[in-house]
Formats: sequence, C-alpha cells, structure tokens
Amino acid sequence: MIEKSRKTNLVHLARALTISLTAFGFSLTIPAFAQDDVMTPIATPAQPKAIELGTGVLPDATASESWHSQYKSTFARNVTVATLTPFLPKKGKATGAAVIVAPGGGFRTLSMSNEGWDVAKALADKGVAAFVLKYRLKQTPAEMAAFEKSMAEMFSGAARASRPLADQDPAVEFAAQIADARAAFALVRERSKEWRVDADRIGMIGFSAGAMLTISTTLYGKDAKPAFIGDIYGPLTKVDVPADAPPLFVALAADDPFFANAGYGLIDSWRAAKRPVEFHLFEQGGHGFGMYPKTTTSTGWFDSFVRWLDMHGYLSKK
Repeated sequence: MIEKSRKTNLVHLARALTISLTAFGFSLTIPAFAQDDVMTPIATPAQPKAIELGTGVLPDATASESWHSQYKSTFARNVTVATLTPFLPKKGKATGAAVIVAPGGGFRTLSMSNEGWDVAKALADKGVAAFVLKYRLKQTPAEMAAFEKSMAEMFSGAARASRPLADQDPAVEFAAQIADARAAFALVRERSKEWRVDADRIGMIGFSAGAMLTISTTLYGKDAKPAFIGDIYGPLTKVDVPADAPPLFVALAADDPFFANAGYGLIDSWRAAKRPVEFHLFEQGGHGFGMYPKTTTSTGWFDSFVRWLDMHGYLSKK
C-alpha cells in the first residue's frame, strides 16, 4: 500500500513538474500587473547572515551564481550552494514558532525579495522566526541575453520534457532541493535554543516552485517533518496524504494563468485524509503576487496566513 501510494504521488507531482519546468519556466514568478519587466544584472547583494547548509556544490555546475532585478524585485539564479538566512523576532516578541521560507522561480531563479526576505521580515514582526532558503537551482546560461532567450523559448513551449511522466520521479528531480530543505530543518533544530525556536514548531511556506518544494519536502523529506505548511500559488495536484500530514494553508488567485484551472486535488486529498486544510481562492491576483502591494484581495493572503497560524497556536508561546 505504501509503495502504491508513493507511485501515485510521483505521477501527480511529475505531471506538475513537467508543466512547471517546461511550459512556464521563469514565468512562474511573474506578477501579472508588473510593467518593469526588464532583467537588469546587479551585483550580488551582501548577505552577511546567510549560512551555508553543507549540502555541497550543485553537481556538474558550470555557471556561477548571479543576480538581477526585475519587477522592482531581486532575483538570484544559478545558485550552486544552498544557504539559509535567519530573520529573528525581537527577544520579547518571539513565540517559539519558526518557518522555512522557499521562494519561487521555476527552479531556474529565486524571487528573493518578494517571496523571501519580505515574507521573512513580516513573519518576524509577528514573533515567528523565519529562515529564507536559497536552494540550489537548475543551471541556466551565464550571459543575460542567452538566459532571456532560453526563458522565452521555455515559455513558448519550445522546450518539452522528453521522458515519460512515469520516469520523472519528483524525489529524484527535486533531490538537490529536498536535500537543501532537509538541511534547513536540521540546522534550525540544531540551533533552536540559540534562535529561541521550539524544535517541534517549525513549518515551511513556499511560493510557486517553492510551494512544489514544500509539498515534496512534506512527502519525501523524511526527517524534515514540518509542523505546518503553506502552499502559495503552487500546483494543486492530487496526492496521497500521509496519516500524520501537517496542517496545510493554500492561497491561489482564480485568474492564475498556470494553476487556477486544473482542479483542487491537493485540497480534496487533505480533506479526504481528514487532515487540517484552509484554502483561499481569491477572485483576482494573477500569479506571483507574493508581498507586492496590489489592489486585489490577494494582497490579504498574508494576513489570512497569520490568522491561521494564530488559530493553530503559533503566535503564542508554548
């Protein structure tokens, strides 16, 4: 039964993997409202608090990490060494709860500010320790022009996965990223006293591809065992939910061009397993809204997430 369940999960997640890494690629983090869409190379920002996770250098990597700005946000690509950056609440405000934050970007880039640092700062302000995971990425061309061309081709659908879905095991496809997430959980637990974190109250939230990583970490991350998880505009494909699955929070816009029209299998799966789940389907918001201030109600996802954390006791000291 366990093996059958695993195979079912692999097929469903593989289908989402194929869609996200081929048809959509970089566009997974494009906010529909943005006009400033020019990719501008920038110097690597100072990251004095970033801690290397010890998962090693991405195998066979040839391009070095680089950064660019777009949509008034900051993006990293060709990440070959995973890091974790703590954003800790003030001592008297800390509740003991913590969240690993996984930005999105189609596993080709990471939306570090809109879906990483800004989220972490907002959580820390609520008393929740937050840790931004800069996980290793699939390689892209080093030169910006070539990178833009490759993303355009990917978005147009010119590049398609050649292997059958049955051969695309997410536990293998995401192996490096899941290893990074596991290492992040291990590090936070190892330094939990120093960071005023309860080792059994560490959750994870991800955006788009980061949401895929969050679900994959929950299903295949072995010792990660997040206490709660957030899936923000990720694919809602059906999975087999383990009996001890953590509470799940989901936010998606009904006009999301990628994941709004494929059903709500993930929600149904959690409910069928009688595990806690909360689902917010916003009328408008597009994809990649993150912490961008917008006039749509999707901007309220963070406040709803905080209220959900409070309902589960994570805004109060244990």
